[in-house]
Amino acid sequence: MAAFDYRLAEDIRAAFDRHKCRYLFIGKSGAVLLGFPDATQAAELFVEKSPANGDALVSALRELAFALTDEEAAEIRRGKDFVQLKNGPFDLDLVFAPDGIERFTDAWSRRVVADGYPVCHLDDIIASKAASNRQKDRESLPPPPIVP
Repeated sequence: MAAFDYRLAEDIRAAFDRHKCRYLFIGKSGAVLLGFPDATQAAELFVEKSPANGDALVSALRELAFALTDEEAAEIRRGKDFVQLKNGPFDLDLVFAPDGIERFTDAWSRRVVADGYPVCHLDDIIASKAASNRQKDRESLPPPPIVP
């Protein structure tokens, strides 16, 4: 599976925009789009939890050639907290409830549009990684500020 790059981001944006999906790039894929040098295998998206957005996401993912099972489609439509997809042209993580971010609408109001890509604000990406408390996320966080 290819690493996340701008071509994958463009494919996602084109399909998601056609279907009017509400989403933000988050995690390492968001950081990459903000210009931070890093690599990730999966695209990570914070997606709005709503029936209309769930339907739009399923349609967009099928357009992108994800072979969604009925169970996966149902999980997306109901907004399961985390849906990991490995049955398409690239790996994709859909996050409906990321650690450290209370509501999609809050993150949406703080979003950054980087080269046309909707991306979570860097503060939200960092807050989410810190709140997850996973070793791999702690290792990717910036060092704490030095207090004199």
